[in-house]
Amino acid sequence: MDAPRFRIAAIPADGVGREVVAAGRAVLDAVELSAAGRFALAWEEFPWGSDYYAEHGAMMPEDGLTTLQGFDAIYFGAVGWPTVPDHVSLWGLRLRVCQNFDQWANIRPVNFLPGVTSPLRKADDTDLDWVVVRENSEGEYAGIGGRNLAARGRGGEVAVQSALFTEVGCERIMRLAFDLARTRARKKVSSVTKSNAQQYGMVLWDETFQRVAADYPDVETESVLVDAMSAKFVLHPEDLSVVVASNLHADILSDLGSALAGSLGLAASANLNPERRFPSMFEPVHGSAPDIAGRGVCNPIGAIGSAAMMLDHLGLHDEAKTVNRAIEATTAQGVKTRDVGGTADTAEVTEAIIANLGA
Repeated sequence: MDAPRFRIAAIPADGVGREVVAAGRAVLDAVELSAAGRFALAWEEFPWGSDYYAEHGAMMPEDGLTTLQGFDAIYFGAVGWPTVPDHVSLWGLRLRVCQNFDQWANIRPVNFLPGVTSPLRKADDTDLDWVVVRENSEGEYAGIGGRNLAARGRGGEVAVQSALFTEVGCERIMRLAFDLARTRARKKVSSVTKSNAQQYGMVLWDETFQRVAADYPDVETESVLVDAMSAKFVLHPEDLSVVVASNLHADILSDLGSALAGSLGLAASANLNPERRFPSMFEPVHGSAPDIAGRGVCNPIGAIGSAAMMLDHLGLHDEAKTVNRAIEATTAQGVKTRDVGGTADTAEVTEAIIANLGA
């Protein structure tokens, strides 16, 4: 049988995205080399992003989605630059891909790495490890609304931003969260809403959660308001395993979780189309960081962890575990970038992770 060959589209995009995608590719190249022909990664890189916008007036070509659809996965850097309004850059590239490829599940692990100091004192003597499962296609980021009445003059314009909740959208992300919980040591799903104040869409979410939970009697459940969950992330994180929430709430909570683990630079994520009708996209959680872009000091671990999630999605489970173990070995050795208290640069961390692949 021929070794599997996976086509990967790389979109470094803006700022430090270019540096961390290069780091992730270097690690994956090393993994592929050590596999001795058991699989192959065929890369194609696309120069889309804010520089492309400056030249073409768009973040990606009109036929960009058609081009990407032929790939097995997308490896993404970061989007955003001061010369382009944030809503233009985000909707013009990242969200355009997520929405059109129905990447409805965003998975964001919260990992506490050895050798990385957490601002949580509890992390010093408690094993903490949870996953935020984010509904990634609707909710508050559905893009429904508009701006009108600007002709009234200064101060008279009206903007409406509607959050979309469908029973189908709620149920599918919840079932994914429950299925994930069944694979973990602590079989628990925590649902997050603000249904006391948002009495339509989020009450539908709550009711759907109760109905879906009945099909998983072996999984512990709780429903928590988002403000209380924010406090729980800080005060009782040991009680968390899988947290499922709407697009906006999970976006914020996952960033909080990553900060508690030590830095947004550590955070990996996957934008999944679980049915595999379209390619899924893997990216670090951090932004483009214009203040440090091009200086070679950004943390590549979020991007390398995202590369491990991509390997796992492609069925290369052992290789994914190898990358994650190498990340842990590297931080345990004290090879860290400055955002987590170290002195190493991007290249030094990347080289250490590659060296630890065989550890």
